[in-house]
Amino acid sequence: MLPIIIANWKMNLNVAASAVLAKNLAKKLKRISGREVALCPSFSALYAVGEILKRSRLKLGVQDLFWENVGAYTGEESPKFLRQLGCCYAIVGHSERRQNFKETDGQVRQKIKSALANDLTPILCVGETFSERQEGRTDSIIMNQVIQALAGVDLIPSEHLVIAYEPVWVIGSGQAIEPSEAENAFKIIRQSLIDLWPLTIVKNNVRIIYGGSIDATNVKDFTTLDYFAGFLVGGASLDENEFVKIIESC
Repeated sequence: MLPIIIANWKMNLNVAASAVLAKNLAKKLKRISGREVALCPSFSALYAVGEILKRSRLKLGVQDLFWENVGAYTGEESPKFLRQLGCCYAIVGHSERRQNFKETDGQVRQKIKSALANDLTPILCVGETFSERQEGRTDSIIMNQVIQALAGVDLIPSEHLVIAYEPVWVIGSGQAIEPSEAENAFKIIRQSLIDLWPLTIVKNNVRIIYGGSIDATNVKDFTTLDYFAGFLVGGASLDENEFVKIIESC
């Protein structure tokens, strides 16, 4: 599988600005090879960005989804409709969703199942808070989040999954963690997956990536780590030149 670099624009750009950034990135990355790139704009910009990406090698992703395809769920987004819109990836369980909206592991699991059922590749986010890190619970928190989110999920050879390790306490801080700490988290994630699924599925269908204050100056520190398969990029993905440098460094 190719390394994947995912841009999470969060709620930072309006439709016009999202379209401009998507056009510029599509142009600058026209000859990209050996990597996969996905852009995750806000819901309001999905259609505009999706239309632009149809003429490029870049993929469209969504920052969240609901676990039902249709129904009386005011304010939610159907995975079925998102797939029809052209989305290929769906961020699930981001720490901001867990913190701000009290999203539970059970809800994350439902979203993963629904995404897979609609031919969307979930990007499962896991990571510890600063207090959990201070208490020495990083390993157990990561393991529990992976196991709880994927319990009862039977990944088959035609399905894929991305797991993003994002230590909550570094998101938006401008300071990434030590690469050795990320590598340890990757190993914990991989072992948790092996406990759930056959090794062939883990090796061929799952990519483990890092997110958290990544920029062009520190990206190289992570690319040689065991089991590394890409990045989930927040703030730096809003700067087209910075984001291109990150992609070129992978």
